[in-house]
Amino acid sequence: MSRIGSFKSRVLSRELMVGTFLKTPHYVMIEIFAKSGFDFLCLDAEHAPFDRRAVDECMAVSRALDFPVLVRVGDTSHREILWALDCGAVGIVAPHIETVTQAEELAKAARFGLGGRGYAGSSRWAGYATKKMPDLLQQSKNETVVIAQIEEPAAVKIAGSIAKINGIDGLFAGPADLSVGMGFENQESNELKAALKRVGEAAKASGKGYASFVGDASQAGSWAENYDVNIFFVGSEHSFIRNKADEIAAQIKAIQEI
Repeated sequence: MSRIGSFKSRVLSRELMVGTFLKTPHYVMIEIFAKSGFDFLCLDAEHAPFDRRAVDECMAVSRALDFPVLVRVGDTSHREILWALDCGAVGIVAPHIETVTQAEELAKAARFGLGGRGYAGSSRWAGYATKKMPDLLQQSKNETVVIAQIEEPAAVKIAGSIAKINGIDGLFAGPADLSVGMGFENQESNELKAALKRVGEAAKASGKGYASFVGDASQAGSWAENYDVNIFFVGSEHSFIRNKADEIAAQIKAIQEI
């Protein structure tokens, strides 16, 4: 099965996967990462300057290379979700899901049906009018992934209810937002650790994927063991480039010390 076609089943089977947030709005970045060992990318349209054209270009390359690319939308309006999916996103990462009602609306907005995602057979995702309606409806069921971000302390308390919603395929615990929301200035508190564990238990109990952000690979092992995280969003290409540049610079400048 294709990488895009199998991505949702990998999320729901809680397979260990690794990707990153993409901050640079350019399709060449998709080409580069598609040749890496990463399982996916997530365009950060919430915190980075992705306009519709940039998303469209990135998704054209994603589809051509059969490389799963999610979009973290700027907000959970039907409009934002619809055009990301129509462009070809394998799924949506939705920020700041705080209530069960909001999660239910999110799931509905990403699915075809009354009051949900508007049907259009002419989009890139739909194959530009080359596929029949029954096939596209089945494709949506098999492929489209919806991940709800749990970023507020109140949302942690209802994580179990959110995870049970049909159409929510995974939970994403935002450690930085949760820490700030709890009144902390770091990510070392016992309260955060308890929240991460509670969200993980909620996702696992409902057979949903569990994602979180880690700054580097060294955190992943303990987070998989302690919180049952199976989908790791590791840093971003900005941190990769900067860290490698710092490493090379330090090595070269060390020559004069020899």
